[in-house]
Amino acid sequence: MSRARRLPEFEHAPTDRPRERLDHVEAGPPTPLKETLERLVDLPDETVLVQFNDRAPQHLYPKLDDRGYRFETVTADDVAVTAIWK
Repeated sequence: MSRARRLPEFEHAPTDRPRERLDHVEAGPPTPLKETLERLVDLPDETVLVQFNDRAPQHLYPKLDDRGYRFETVTADDVAVTAIWK
């Protein structure tokens, strides 16, 4: 997990909640999808998970919808950053 990556401005993601970062920029599929879903299981509902990836996690979106999560992806510095929250 990289703390050096810049957190972009999100339009819809909550800004008044704790955030946890998950850096998957260097991980190939299916690691980002698998580890993100596993992390969400134990994450408190008030925490926003911020996932850094080398591309928009298109296969993750329907799984988040099915589990009742909201999400927003922004590209910054050639990295797709997705905020995921309840």
